[in-house]
Amino acid sequence: MNEAFIESLDHEGAGVAHVDGKVTFIDGAVTGERVVFTRRHSRGNFDLGTATQVLRESALRVRPRCRYFGTCGGCAMQHVEASAQVAAKQRVLEDNLERLGKVEPESVLAPVVGPAWGYRNRARLSVHYVAKKGGVLVGFHERRSSFVADTMSCEVLPPAVSALIPELREMFTSMRLRDRIPQLELAVGEAVTVFVLRHLEPIPEDDAQKLRAFADRHGIQWWLQPKGPDSAHPFHPLEAPALDYRLPEFGLTLGFRPTDFTQVNAGVNRVLVKRAVDLLDPRPGERVGDLFCGLGNFTLALATRGVHVTGIEGSSALVEQARRNALANGLVERATFLAHDLYSDAAGALARLGPVDKLLIDPPRDGAVDICKGLPDDGPRRIVYVSCSPSTLARDAGVLVHVKGYRLECAGVVNMFPHTGHVESIAAFRK
Repeated sequence: MNEAFIESLDHEGAGVAHVDGKVTFIDGAVTGERVVFTRRHSRGNFDLGTATQVLRESALRVRPRCRYFGTCGGCAMQHVEASAQVAAKQRVLEDNLERLGKVEPESVLAPVVGPAWGYRNRARLSVHYVAKKGGVLVGFHERRSSFVADTMSCEVLPPAVSALIPELREMFTSMRLRDRIPQLELAVGEAVTVFVLRHLEPIPEDDAQKLRAFADRHGIQWWLQPKGPDSAHPFHPLEAPALDYRLPEFGLTLGFRPTDFTQVNAGVNRVLVKRAVDLLDPRPGERVGDLFCGLGNFTLALATRGVHVTGIEGSSALVEQARRNALANGLVERATFLAHDLYSDAAGALARLGPVDKLLIDPPRDGAVDICKGLPDDGPRRIVYVSCSPSTLARDAGVLVHVKGYRLECAGVVNMFPHTGHVESIAAFRK
C-alpha cells in the first residue's frame, strides 16, 4: 500500500507529493490530504498515480457538481474548492516566473475571475458513433484517453446547450452519415447559438432535413464545415441574428465567425479587457500597438480611450473581421489593422508597427520571444502581456527584464477556464 501526503496541486489539478524522495503526481488528491494511491507510471524523475482512498480529507475538497467528473476529461479540478483552484494556478504562474524567467513581480494582481459554471460559450465537442454504446456520443474526450466520454450533460457548457446533448446524440444516431461526422463546434453569441458541424462527406437530404428540424425546434443555427475552418458556411436558418459578443464597459459589440478565435468565457473576458486597458493606462494622443490582435478584442477597447492603436495579426481573415468591427463601432479613425506573420517575421512586424508609446501582446501558447528580443532600446514605455501559457510568459518575461531593461511591475492569473488546469495570466512591464 502506497501512502502520500499532498503538498500542493500541479497545473492540471493533480496532487503533488514526495514519496521515497521522488516527486509523485496523484490524481484525485487535494492539498493537505493523506491518501492511499496506486502508481500508474514510474518514470526517471517522477511517478504518476491515482488516489484510491483518502485517509485524511482536506477542507479544500468539495463534491464535484458534474456526475461525469473523473471520467470526462473536460474538467480536472471540480473536487477542489474554487478559491483553492485559483491559488494553485497563481502558484504555477509564480513558480514559472521564478524558475524559467528568473524574475519576480513587484506585486501580485488579484485574480481575474467570473462565471465558474455554464461559462463555455466556445467549445469543440467530439462526435463519435460507438455501436457498443448503442449510438453516437457527443462530448469531450475521457481523461487521458482518445475515447469520447459517454455523457448526457455538461456543467461548464451553457445550460441550454447542455440540455441539448441527449437529443443531439439521438439525432446523430438516426442519421445515415453518423460515422462521418467527427466534430461539433459551439459558438454562443448574444442573440444566437451556432453549431458548426464538421462532416467528411456530403450530407444526404434526409439527414439535412433532420438538422433543419432540430434548428427550428431549438432556435439554434447550423453551419456546415466540409473541410478546413475557412470552408464553414451557414446552413439553416440562413437568416439568423448576427453572431457577436459585447464589451459593455467600452460600449463595444464585436462580430465574429463561429470558427474565429474568441475567448471561451465571455464574463471573464470582459474583466480581462478592462484589467489590460487599466494596466496599459492609455492616454489621449498616444500611439499603442496590439500584437496578435485577433478580431480586435483589446484593440478596439484601447481605441475608445482616445489613442491610435495599430493591431497586427497573422490571420488575414481575422484582420478583415477586425476592420469590420472597427467600422461597426465607429473606430476606423483610431484603429488600424495589419496582416503580418508575427512568428516567421517578427522584425518585419515591428518595423510595420513603428514607434509606439505602449504595447499589448496576446500571443498563442508559443509566446512572443522573437517580438520581445526584437524590441528597440527606445521601445514602448509600458507593455502588458496576456498569456495562455505560464512557461512561455516566464521565458519572455526573462528577456524583457534581463535583456531589454524592463521591470516586471505585476502579474496575476486569469481564471478563464474554471475547474480545468489551464492557466491564463496577465503581466505588466515598465521601462
